[in-house]
Amino acid sequence: MLKNARILVTGGAGFIGSHLVDRLSSENEVIVLDNLASGSLANLEQSKDHITLIKGDILDKPMIESIVADVEFIFHLAANVGNIKSIEDPYFDMEVNIKGTLNLLEACLNSNVRKFVYSSSAAIYGDAIYLPIDESHPLNPESPYAVSKLAAEKYCFAFHKVHGIPTIALRYFNVYGPRQGSSQYANVIPIFFRRIRDKEPLTIFGDGNQTRDFINVKDVVAANILAAETEEVLGIFNIASSKSTSVNELADYVIDITNYQTKRIYAPPRKGEVLHSLADISASKRSLGFSPSMNIADGLRQYFEYLKAH
Repeated sequence: MLKNARILVTGGAGFIGSHLVDRLSSENEVIVLDNLASGSLANLEQSKDHITLIKGDILDKPMIESIVADVEFIFHLAANVGNIKSIEDPYFDMEVNIKGTLNLLEACLNSNVRKFVYSSSAAIYGDAIYLPIDESHPLNPESPYAVSKLAAEKYCFAFHKVHGIPTIALRYFNVYGPRQGSSQYANVIPIFFRRIRDKEPLTIFGDGNQTRDFINVKDVVAANILAAETEEVLGIFNIASSKSTSVNELADYVIDITNYQTKRIYAPPRKGEVLHSLADISASKRSLGFSPSMNIADGLRQYFEYLKAH
């Protein structure tokens, strides 16, 4: 576990970022940078007395340069997230995900950053040519979001190659857990729980046989910390459970856990979404010591208990 380090977490008030901040803040000097566009101060309630919170934007280059000047580790999670949002406004998606990342990387040139941990996405793979998907799988981004995440990842490693910035990219598969939003842009899991709470039918896009590799946010946080601690390890790693769950199976889980019988409505497939997703995580296990600890059934039960309390 990192100790006594000066750490910057961009997007640290968001879903994943806030959980990471909770883990890091008790034994490190943590700076949280978030414009609170999608993040929330409520997410930082547990750690608020142990962090420095800067309400700012990664597009503000002068501010970024001043913050990065004397940090040791950067966890870059700030992003415009989601396929639908990127289709609606691809220019904004590009600005935040590519230009924002580039601002951070350029700021690193005048600092002594020991590790730059970039939160990438499995969306860059597109529809799987083979399963499970390893890090060498061909890249075929099918939405503006996926394109911007891939471009930012490429910038990270270009800066590593040209300027020597120690970089690691974590390609998250489908993350879920407490503090995850349930808007129209959200992951299917919080949307299903919200619909059951509101006594609405579950809308399933496509036939429901499409599969996802769901990973609990606690395991994603653990992967980030491992990525920073193994300073000699650089490169790209899948972060997932390496277990496949169909959307129909997910609906079964949610209905069983909530003990609420509801209808399912099948709608046309959404553009830009992949059909099947299953990760090969052998590289992250071997190089990072990563091992997911939460299965989907237990993770969903814990998430439901969180939702009932909030």
